[in-house]
Order: sequence, then structure tokens, then C-alpha cells
Amino acid sequence: MLGAIAGDIIGSVYEKDNLKSKEFPLFHTHSRPTDDTILTIATAEVVLANSNYTEVYKTYCRRYPYAGYGRSFYSWAHSDTPTPYNSFGNGAAMRVSPIGFAYHTLEMVLQQAKRSAAVTHNHPEGIKGAQATASAIFLARQGKNKTAIREYIENTFGYNLNFTPDQIRPTYQFDVSCQGSVPQAIVAFLASTNLEDAIRTAVSLGGDSDTIACIAGGIAEAFYGGVPEAIAQAALAKLDLPLRSIVENFRTQYCQN
Repeated sequence: MLGAIAGDIIGSVYEKDNLKSKEFPLFHTHSRPTDDTILTIATAEVVLANSNYTEVYKTYCRRYPYAGYGRSFYSWAHSDTPTPYNSFGNGAAMRVSPIGFAYHTLEMVLQQAKRSAAVTHNHPEGIKGAQATASAIFLARQGKNKTAIREYIENTFGYNLNFTPDQIRPTYQFDVSCQGSVPQAIVAFLASTNLEDAIRTAVSLGGDSDTIACIAGGIAEAFYGGVPEAIAQAALAKLDLPLRSIVENFRTQYCQN
């Protein structure tokens, strides 16, 4: 999950100021954890405590109200209703990485990814984006190669992954839907040589940079066997103590190589 957090923080300064290059400083003075990080850590807390997605997501949004949540999610989190709002936005995929690391069977990963998504993103595309991301992480953890991961995602979820970052970079634009950003994030991972390269490639596509890098970073962490220490420490330094504590507890329990 720390790879996802690092991707979010690194991409945060480029979400509204896209660049189409892989050459940029990884961490900037204004790099910050966004809603992607806050809700990823909220998912980790649910897993650690076997608690309720709705309650924990609402609590985290109210505790960290200025992280840049989507309008619909923010309204839901501050309402008294647990009713989901049928979103197919990429928020379901950006927060799901802990599930890919925590569960020991693909069936459980798919089930929990659906549960985590459906409390808000109960549209079929929202659920699919979460399941595709979590299952890619799980398969990477299991030592599957990139061809196997690509084929599983294409065959199971119907995403077209038959393109390269170079092919779409010139024309790709901001798209917060799962169907318009999850395939791009997965391709950024598939084209990468290491975790840092996956994040740089994801950011270089433009669009919703922090979320694409968050998704790609989570898969890359699983595939490449962790997060380089310099990136890990720089990302952790951007978190307050309660958030960092959850991350460290989760990593100790589920992410030891």
C-alpha cells in the first residue's frame, strides 16, 4: 500500500498542472497526501480492525476534510445516510490497494474489493475498477509475470490494455472514471522497469495524475517486492503520526518480504 501512497503524493502536484514527461523531481515542497492516501489508509484500518468500510471512510473524511475529495463522496461522508451514490469514479480503485496485499485467495480479494467499493461506488464500473486493481496486486504478490497479469485483467474485466504509454501520452486527458483511468494506470505499471519508473510513467500520462500514479504504484510495489527506502521514507514523512502508525502496522502485518 505504501507504493500507492507514494504515487499519490508524488502525483499530487501534477493533477492540476499536468506534464507529459517522466523527468521531474519525485518529491516537491508542495507534494502532499490527497484523498487517495487518506482513504487508502482508511481501507487499511478496516482490514486491520475487521471493521466497517462505511463508518471508517466517513470518519476519515471528517477527520481530514481538506484532502481534495470528490463532491459526491464529501457529501456522502458528511451525511447521515449510508446509501451509496452509484459512482463509477476512480475513487473505488485508488483506495483499494490494502485489500490486494491482505487477503490470501483471489476469491477473497475480489469479494473484499467489491465490498470496499460498493459502499459508495456501487456502479458496475466502479466495482470493476476496484476489483481489477486489487486483483492485479494480488497476482503480482503471487509472482505472476506481466503477461499473466495483463491477460487476467483483460479476460476478467474486459479492459483493453493493448496500448503503450507512448501511444496515449500526447492525447490522454483528465478522466476520473474507472474505465478512463484504471486501464491507463495498469498499462503504466506493465510498461515499467521498477516502482519509481511505474510512478514516473503514470504521472507522465497527464490526466488525474495522483490517482493514476497511486494505482500504478500499488501494483508496482507488489510486483517489484517493496518500495525503495528513499521513496518510502519521503512518503512516510508527509504523513501525520496517526496515519503513519496505521501504515506501519499494516506493512508489518501484510507487506513483509
